[in-house]
Amino acid sequence: MSHPLSLLLEGATPSPLAARGIGVVAIGRNEGLRLRRCLESVGAGQRAVVYVDSGSSDGSIELAQRLGAQVVVLEMDRPFTAARARNQGLLSLLANSPGIEFVQFIDGDCEMVDGWLETAHEFLSVHPDVAVACGRRREREPARSVYNRLCDLEWDTPIGNAKACGGDALIRVAALKAVGGFRDELIAGEEPELCVRLRAAGWRVHRLDAEMTLHDAAITRFSQWWRRARRGGHAFAEGAHLHGLSPERHWVRESRSVWFWGLMLPACLAVGTLLQPAVAAGFLVYPLQVFRLSLRGTGSARLRWTRAGFLVLGKFAEASGQLEFHWRRLHGSRVRLIEYK
Repeated sequence: MSHPLSLLLEGATPSPLAARGIGVVAIGRNEGLRLRRCLESVGAGQRAVVYVDSGSSDGSIELAQRLGAQVVVLEMDRPFTAARARNQGLLSLLANSPGIEFVQFIDGDCEMVDGWLETAHEFLSVHPDVAVACGRRREREPARSVYNRLCDLEWDTPIGNAKACGGDALIRVAALKAVGGFRDELIAGEEPELCVRLRAAGWRVHRLDAEMTLHDAAITRFSQWWRRARRGGHAFAEGAHLHGLSPERHWVRESRSVWFWGLMLPACLAVGTLLQPAVAAGFLVYPLQVFRLSLRGTGSARLRWTRAGFLVLGKFAEASGQLEFHWRRLHGSRVRLIEYK
């Protein structure tokens, strides 16, 4: 990693804004109004808040400065990633406020719910073996598009010990130092990868039954959803490559599912159909899979069918992301972000 957090700056003067040992790192790129909501919700100007910008051209930097956040602008000598931005933000936060014990990471398209920091801080204070506390992230406008609704369903994960957190979470600084922070080079899936290393070091990740943030996915077009799913496939492939041999078998099952449904099965059926047209009937396995998945979960029948249909369709987008990762890995190509906004 480019910036191991074990090598922290020393001798800095604590900031009076580091109330209760909690700091905030927000990251973003051309978030516009979403960034204003984000920074106002975390109390920029009243507590230690660092905003890390990844090449915005919409005035985000000036806005963050006016709102009282410390601004870090990432250099363009290396690819922008959320992981790199979070590491840089934490280094800057600790340089100015070395007494910070907990850092709330938040994406610039999210707004924090009142009371979340107090709830999460109290939980971590009485559970010293927990490194990460996260809560319920919800979509701001789930009815705006089917894609936003799907994101809202995606955020609804079980309460209790968790395999991973998302981009919004309160994390113990000591735990981040112990594992070296995020991996700068990951373009997606950096939070689950961090959680794998945290658990290997003896820490726990916990999801609380509490409202945490409102997220604004702003996905209104199929092409945006497809790119987001492709990025997810890339994350599955890279996660399995890094930790697939670990006891957790990180994202191995997910990657195998993508390979089977998104590439191997359709390729075999396509070749078989060329040799024997009757083999085309095998493609009926996809609507059958949609039916099977529609029987899971809660909500209306329409919602369950919609979710199931996109889960199956998403395997093809995820397969393209997996192929992209392995192609770049084998050819040593430079990693580029897969953006959907």
